[in-house]
Amino acid sequence: MARTVISGGTVVTATEQMSADVLVDGETVAALAAPGSHDWVSGADKVIDATGKYVIPGGIDVHTHMELPFGGTKAADTFETGTRAAAWGGTTTIIDFAVQTKGESLMGGFEAWMGKADGVCAIDYGFHIIVGDVTDQSLKEMDIAMENGVSSFKMFMAYPGVFYSTDGEILRGMQKAAENGSTIMMHAENGIAIDLLVKQALERGETDPIYHGLTRPPTLEGEATHRALKLAELAGCPVYIVHMTATEALLELTMARDDGQNAFGETCPQYLFLGLDNLENGFEGAKFVCSPPLRDRDGQHQEALWQGLATNDLQVVSTDHCPFCWGDHPQFGTQKQLGVDSFTAIPNGLPGVENRMELIYHGGVHEERLGLNRFVEITATTPAKMFGMYPQKGTIAVGSDADIVVFDPNQSHVLSAESHHMWVDYSCYEGLEITGKVETVLSRGKTIIEDNEYHGSPGDGKYLPRDTNQYLI
Repeated sequence: MARTVISGGTVVTATEQMSADVLVDGETVAALAAPGSHDWVSGADKVIDATGKYVIPGGIDVHTHMELPFGGTKAADTFETGTRAAAWGGTTTIIDFAVQTKGESLMGGFEAWMGKADGVCAIDYGFHIIVGDVTDQSLKEMDIAMENGVSSFKMFMAYPGVFYSTDGEILRGMQKAAENGSTIMMHAENGIAIDLLVKQALERGETDPIYHGLTRPPTLEGEATHRALKLAELAGCPVYIVHMTATEALLELTMARDDGQNAFGETCPQYLFLGLDNLENGFEGAKFVCSPPLRDRDGQHQEALWQGLATNDLQVVSTDHCPFCWGDHPQFGTQKQLGVDSFTAIPNGLPGVENRMELIYHGGVHEERLGLNRFVEITATTPAKMFGMYPQKGTIAVGSDADIVVFDPNQSHVLSAESHHMWVDYSCYEGLEITGKVETVLSRGKTIIEDNEYHGSPGDGKYLPRDTNQYLI
């Protein structure tokens, strides 16, 4: 088994910062010790000099959509390209979403997505399952999925006719989750009301991308979040509100948590850095169409989300990575252009799996909104705990997987589609200069990013069966 020493860096976990060398033996962390207090280097196969750098746990992105079918096309990143891009950005584990479509079995969706990922992922991966058809059989299959390492299930209050579930169906799913110990993840937008607003906008001839944002107002995210939380309270199950964007929704979550409910939430970099104004400028705004939409910068949403991350009213930053190309993709063809005549046909989703760690460091730590330990907590440790992977993942400790990032806190660089590795032809952050850069990445002890080169291979990543939520109040 190969032995690697990471020397001279500052090891940062969710609770500690210490000058320490890290000994990696094979796939796991074997020891940590003060610099100069050991003789590891003489027996090492590889030594990584981390002087002046942070040594942090590999990031965990618990919300990605590789190869997701949407609007007649598929997300542009495959499991191979998307996980490789994640590695470039310091993420060493993803949890993607297997999809049960209406009329099909829940386990059939799981097996299909397992087949997509098998043998091609650059980093470790797991799955949530989207419950797209609530039936007696699919509820039974939630138990079978648990036996296969899936402990979280996503339901939708949006997209009538596609993923939407009624309140009664959601309650049934939540009751099953309370019974088997799983966590329900909720897309909380009032899809019925949104569809009415969309219909009215189209009748007025309002077809530009900006109307995607205006027909999905924050009020309807707040209302749906309130409803989801009350249904979860009634059922007695943990609930995790995905991709939160708005003060109205955050207030509902904060009140539920203050009342002692097992209620949790994530936000995404796009909601912390971008705004509704990005959807303007005619059809160029299609690049920024996602759901829920970006919010009005004047509505104080962004700073409320940053504050929620600082106070633990929000627990996780994920990406909802679901990229669709602006131009002509070599495999999937033209994508965002499908909506040139109507915002309703624009594939919903943004690229971001490669940018998350560096963006959150820049906006959080560098700009003094978050402490360094909190940065690690929301990007690695809490995701691992929330979705049953800790302490195998999410920390640097003896016996943990050697998923480790050497991070340069002082290096500035510019984000651009010309230099990113996601299989998409634009960047939402084109030209943005940020401080803090991923330098070296280890995935289960193997150095896969070093000296600005990729050293991994398809299939390096393994499927990760998960336990239940370790973050319950």
